Amino acid sequence: MSSPSSLAVLRWFDRHGRKSLPWQHAKNPYRVWISEIMLQQTQVATVIGYYQNFMVRFPDVQTLAAAPLDEVLALWAGLGYYSRARNLHAAAKYVVAHFAGAFPKTVAEMIELPGIGRSTAGAILSLGSDLRAPILDGNVKRVLCRVAGISLHEDVRRNEQRLWQLADELTPTTRVADYNQAMMDIGATVCTRGMPNCAMCPFNLSCVARAEQNFSAYPGSKPAKVLPEKSTRMLVLLNCRDEVLLQQRPPSGIWGGLWVLPEVPELLSPGEFAEQFGNATGLRALLPLRHTFSHFHLDIHTFAGVMRGNGSRIMDSPWRWQPMTNLKAVGLPAPIQRLLTQIASESKSI
Repeated sequence: MSSPSSLAVLRWFDRHGRKSLPWQHAKNPYRVWISEIMLQQTQVATVIGYYQNFMVRFPDVQTLAAAPLDEVLALWAGLGYYSRARNLHAAAKYVVAHFAGAFPKTVAEMIELPGIGRSTAGAILSLGSDLRAPILDGNVKRVLCRVAGISLHEDVRRNEQRLWQLADELTPTTRVADYNQAMMDIGATVCTRGMPNCAMCPFNLSCVARAEQNFSAYPGSKPAKVLPEKSTRMLVLLNCRDEVLLQQRPPSGIWGGLWVLPEVPELLSPGEFAEQFGNATGLRALLPLRHTFSHFHLDIHTFAGVMRGNGSRIMDSPWRWQPMTNLKAVGLPAPIQRLLTQIASESKSI
């Protein structure tokens, strides 16, 4: 059965809903899963190109599970929040090993997979298999908070429970995929963070925020916080073959599993530098870079030069020489990718 509000949402979807996004064609749980993970804290316009490239290389869960993590991270480079890619890879292996390559059919089983919470599980089940499961992503939260007049951050735990109950009550028993897609579309295109387009909204006659003309109160804003600042020193070292020295990060933590420029805790003496990296000519400081993560600012101070000879540490496993003409073959964090691309385009030696 469907409530009057749900029927209004479905009518809205028939007229205005998005139906031509890449992951809406030949839908299955795998394709929906990849899109939902990519769309977490990332806009649709940014995701489309990444999604298409990802699906060409990894068309199914078996292919993804069998691939090296390095290759997965290389295709993810630039999307940020790299734990999503690591979780994708781990979850693909889990699905193949424990479910014979078929995605689970219940929320309880789905949330056992790495990187999948209740809302993502609901999206995969409903959009991928048309099973009844409510969703509550950021856009849907905003819509329901405004409709019901819920100031989320006044009591997050209690209000999250209220929102889940409301989402479940509104989710129909038929056309679940269309309904959930419509709710995400309404949040993304109609009930936006700024001034919403209430005239286009199927909830416009029952919305508390519209009645009060107080949209900013629902869901409200998180208390502002000042991000701490951190800094690091990195080396841009090229050899005579126009290759750059890269170091692989540990598998977890910031930029986990990605390839970065060698980090040095402090400026090395000429002897220490030669012992670790060999002899370099023309070593000079580049302009510092600032990269902002969700919980801190990172200032990257880079020093560039041309290497002569190899140091003993460079031959260890977490190091590699990567051609400057093929930087996209490895997973590089966005700021490192931008820096090296700029250097490569200068068409002259550092």
